[in-house]
Amino acid sequence: MLTDRHGAFLTQLGHEREVRGFGRMAEYGYWPVTPPERVARAMLALEDQRFAYHPGIDPAAVLRAAWNNLTGAGRRSGASTIAMQVARMQDPGPRHLWAKAVEAGTAIALTLRYGREAVLAQYLRLVPYGNGSHGIGHAARYYFDKPAGDLSWAEIALLSAIPQAPALHNPRHAEGLARAVARGHRALALLAAQGAIGPEEHATAAAQLAAFVLPAQPLRPDALHLVLRLREIVDRVGIAGLDPGDARLRTTVDLGLQARVARLAEARLDALRPAGAQQVAVLVVARGTREVLASLGSAGYAATPGGAFDYSVASRSPGSTLKPFLYALALQRGVLRPDEIMADLPDRSLGIGNADGGFLGPLLPRQALANSRNIPAANLLRRIGLESAFQQLRELGLHDSEVPAAHFGLSMAVGSLPTGLDRLVRAYGALAEDGVLGELVWYHGQRVAPPRRLMPQSAARQVTLFLADPQARLPSFQRHGTTEYPFAVALKTGTSQGYRDAWIVAWSDAFLVGVWVGRADAGPMLGVTGGQAAGAIAQAILLDLHGTSADALVAGGFAAPDGTAPVALCARTGRPDDGACGPTLLEWLPAEDALGARAEFDLTPPGDVELRASPVQRLSVVSPEHNSRFWRNPEALPRLNRITLRAAVRLAVPQVVWHVDGEPFAITDPGEPVYWPMTPGIHQFQLRLPSGETASRQVRIVVE
Repeated sequence: MLTDRHGAFLTQLGHEREVRGFGRMAEYGYWPVTPPERVARAMLALEDQRFAYHPGIDPAAVLRAAWNNLTGAGRRSGASTIAMQVARMQDPGPRHLWAKAVEAGTAIALTLRYGREAVLAQYLRLVPYGNGSHGIGHAARYYFDKPAGDLSWAEIALLSAIPQAPALHNPRHAEGLARAVARGHRALALLAAQGAIGPEEHATAAAQLAAFVLPAQPLRPDALHLVLRLREIVDRVGIAGLDPGDARLRTTVDLGLQARVARLAEARLDALRPAGAQQVAVLVVARGTREVLASLGSAGYAATPGGAFDYSVASRSPGSTLKPFLYALALQRGVLRPDEIMADLPDRSLGIGNADGGFLGPLLPRQALANSRNIPAANLLRRIGLESAFQQLRELGLHDSEVPAAHFGLSMAVGSLPTGLDRLVRAYGALAEDGVLGELVWYHGQRVAPPRRLMPQSAARQVTLFLADPQARLPSFQRHGTTEYPFAVALKTGTSQGYRDAWIVAWSDAFLVGVWVGRADAGPMLGVTGGQAAGAIAQAILLDLHGTSADALVAGGFAAPDGTAPVALCARTGRPDDGACGPTLLEWLPAEDALGARAEFDLTPPGDVELRASPVQRLSVVSPEHNSRFWRNPEALPRLNRITLRAAVRLAVPQVVWHVDGEPFAITDPGEPVYWPMTPGIHQFQLRLPSGETASRQVRIVVE
C-alpha cells in the first residue's frame, strides 16, 4: 500500500493472478502479523470454536455437517476448520469429496508440524476480506486505516463476518454491509456467551455495529503515470526496511502539491494549444534530499492525443539544456575562464546558427550561456573535445548511447543528443548541489547508490551564477518575464529544432523544477519556446512552492565559488571596469585575480609570441578559438570544409596579415573574415601587421 509523504492513500501494489471465469485479478495484503487476541477470538467464535482441542479436523463438526446436509435438518455446512481453510487457501482447487479429504489430511499435518498458533497466524495472513484484501493486517488498514491491534469490537465483528463469503458480505455494498452486520452481531453474541466481552462492552459494540457507516473507500488520485513509475522503480530497485506486517510504503510525493502542479501546468497548456502544443510533463524535486515531490507524466492519462505516454521519461531532443554541462566541464578543465571573451559571430564551418538568426558579437561566458548562444557553445565543444563531452554527459546519466560521439558531432551542444526530463532533472541536481550527482528519491527505503562528485564545487557554482543572472540574459530574454523571479532562481531553457520540444530546468534554494512541453507525434509547434511556454509553467510552480507572487521581493542568492571575489567586468572586453567601458557585469574571479595579481587582463588565448606584442594586446585571433578541434567531412564539398578566420584589431591600420603554421596566408582588411581550407593535423594561426612589428598570440587547433 503506497501513501504520500503525509500518509494519504496513493495506491496499492497487488499480486496479479489468473482466476477462472474472471481473468487476471489483483489481490492485496498477505501481511504476516501476530494475531491480536481479540481478532483471533472473534474469528474462532465464528469459524472454529473447538480449534484449541482438535488435531486439525473437528470430528463433531464433520458428523453434524454430514447429518445436516443429508437430512436438510439445519444449515448446510462444510465443517471446514481453520487448518482446513489454510490448506485450501494455500492450494486452491475444485470443491469435491476427494479435495475435502486432501484438505483434512493436510490440516492435520500442518497442525502437528507447526502448531495451532502458527496455523492461526497463517489463516489471518491469507484469509480474504473482500475487494481484493487478504489478511487482517491489510484489511484493518484498507477498511479502517488503523493497525489490527487498534480495532474496536464492532470493527472486529464486522471484519470477522466477511471471510465466510466475501462477495456476499461485501461491506462496500449496502446489501453486503447489512449481511456482514447481521453476522457480526452473531459473532458478538458468541463472544459474550464465551465471556470474552462483558455485558457493557457487548452492548456498546452491538450499538456501534448497528449504526455502522464504513469509512469512504480510499481511491487512487488522478496520477496514474506516477503510480506506474513508482511500481516500476519498486520492482527494479526494491525496498529496504519495510515492515512486512504493515507494508505501507511511504513515498516522497506530496499529493496536494501533485494536484496543484497538474492544475497549473494544464491551465497554461490550454493557452498553448492554439500553437500546436498537446502535452506537458513536470518533475518537482526537493533540493538537498533529492526527494521527488511531484511527477506529472502528461496532461491526463486518458486525455488525447497521447495522454497514455509518460513524457517525463520519454527521450526527446533537449535543445540547449545540455549547454551548462559543457560550460562546467570547460571551467573544470581550465579551457574556459569566467572573464574570457567568447565570439558569437557567423562561422560557416560549424554548420550551426543561432535560433534567432542573429549574432551578439563578443560575450563573456556568463552572457553566452545565459543568452543560450549556439556559436559559442559549439566552439566550446570543439575545445573540450567530442569524446570528453560525450563521456561527461554519460557520467551525468543524460544518455546511455553506444554510438560514437562523432555521430552527434558539434550539434550535441544544441540538442542532437536525446534525453528525458527525469534524466535532465537528475543531472541538473549536480549543478544545484555543488557538483555532487545523486539519485532521485521516490520513496522511503529506496535503495540508491551513494552520491558522487562529478564536477568541482567552483565549476558548479560558477555555472549556477551564470544561469541566475537576469541581466546576463539580455537581450535574448526580456526582463520581468517568464524567466525572472522575486527570489534567486537559476534556470536554463531549451527549444529543439522546429519548435518540437520546449524545456526548462529551474532551481531555487529549496526546489528543482523541470518542465517539458510538446506534441505526442513529435511534430512542430508554432513558435513555442522553452522560455515562453515551459518557463511560464515553471514560474507558476516555483511561485506556488515559495508561497509568493511575481511582484514580491525576497532577499538571498546563490553561493559564490570558494576563494573568489566579485569584480565588475567590461561586457565587451572582459577587463576590469575602468569607468569608461560601457556595459558591465559582475563576475566572480579567483581572489588573487580580483585583487590585481594579474597586471593585465589580456584575454586572448595563450600561446607563443614569435614577435613583439604590445602591453595590451592590440591584435587578437577571435576565430578559431584556442585548442579547438575540427572534423572534416570527406563527403562534403571543398568549400564547406573550411574554417572562418576572424580578427579583433585595436589599431588604426588598413590591413593585417594572417599567418598559418608560420607562413603568410592572406592579407585582408581588419574586419573582413578569411576562409582557410581545412587539412588534417595540428595548426597554428597568428595575426601580424604588414610591418611585422606587432603580432597576436598564437592560436592552436587540431583538424581530424
